[in-house]
Amino acid sequence: MAIRGLWGRPYLCLEPLLDLSTLPAVHEEVCLALTQAPLQYTGGSHRSMGITPPSREDDCLVDYAEVIAGMSDEQFETFRQLADDPASLDPARRRLSTFGEEREHPLSRRQMAWLKIRFGVYFPWKGYLELIPNRDWGDKANPEGKAFTGVARALLPKTIALVRSLPFLHIGRCNVMGLEAHDHGTVHRDGDPAEQTEPDHFITLCPSADKRLFVWDDDERREIPVEGRAIWFNDHDYHGVSAAPYFRYSIRVDGVFEPEFLERVARAAR
Repeated sequence: MAIRGLWGRPYLCLEPLLDLSTLPAVHEEVCLALTQAPLQYTGGSHRSMGITPPSREDDCLVDYAEVIAGMSDEQFETFRQLADDPASLDPARRRLSTFGEEREHPLSRRQMAWLKIRFGVYFPWKGYLELIPNRDWGDKANPEGKAFTGVARALLPKTIALVRSLPFLHIGRCNVMGLEAHDHGTVHRDGDPAEQTEPDHFITLCPSADKRLFVWDDDERREIPVEGRAIWFNDHDYHGVSAAPYFRYSIRVDGVFEPEFLERVARAAR
């Protein structure tokens, strides 16, 4: 599939349009916070979700939905006992249930660790921290009933101030996405282009500009590097993160852009 992009470009660097003067201080704050916050894993089921191009399916390595489907009854009982609420998982309905991100039964931290340690499941983002949690992907621009977590307010006040200063009418989701050294972010897309009426609004902040994010052109089988400390791309295009010999992270903020800002972006892109 060819890249749809934004106004004919594979991605946009938003740095000239934003005040990022506090980003160095935010970087120091995030690096310290990630040593103290309860981090989660994410991204371990892209192949089974059907959001990975066939040309890059092998990059997903071991997929947790496939592992859970193949568990013995004894293994599934161990998996069930590691849930935050074991009683919510009925072994008799396991073949009818779904597990993990955007599914009926979210994984607990203990379940994710066991899937990784016992079965070799590959979770690309092992430094994942939700600042504004969001249950369903389609609801990520909706601010109703959402707020910054207590952990975020306690550990990341400068980060929250920067996020609130961004040109959004409202924000519905915010998280830190960190990758361990030598890990890669599996190529995937966040929605079906056939169902997209316009690109979703979000800003990805990369304080160190070293994440190695790329947009994947599946027609030409090539990676297009995404560069900059504040970027926006069409997340219905395939994208991923190349491996690097160091920990990397970004801060993603989803919402609805202010109309004036969107007009400025469009003018700059053209």
